[in-house]
Amino acid sequence: QVQLVESGGGLVQPGGSLRLSCAASRSIFSINNMGWYRQAPGKERELVAAITVGGSTNYADSVKGRFTISRDSAKNTVFLQMNSLKPEDTAVYYCNTLLLMYDGSWRPIGNWGQGTQVTVSS
Repeated sequence: QVQLVESGGGLVQPGGSLRLSCAASRSIFSINNMGWYRQAPGKERELVAAITVGGSTNYADSVKGRFTISRDSAKNTVFLQMNSLKPEDTAVYYCNTLLLMYDGSWRPIGNWGQGTQVTVSS
């Protein structure tokens, strides 16, 4: 089973930026879609960004235009560049492999890692 390790979180002021990384234990990006999720206190985990095997990306409306997902297959790493951060972006961020369902939704299919905490506060 592939292990995914998230890093790069921290405390940042509103309007600031962070770059999250998700390192895979082996080469998987050529055969797996990948996504970044987040879970805020008291809320359900939500998908915020996805990147397909072919390199197509899509985003939740709440982060569109501010977040960018990318990958470096040579380094087995997926990134999430987060700009113009808002207090409501505060959450634990996780990455996972994704399966595209028949209804067009994404389903996480890997094991969850420990995530990385992002706190946006002045």
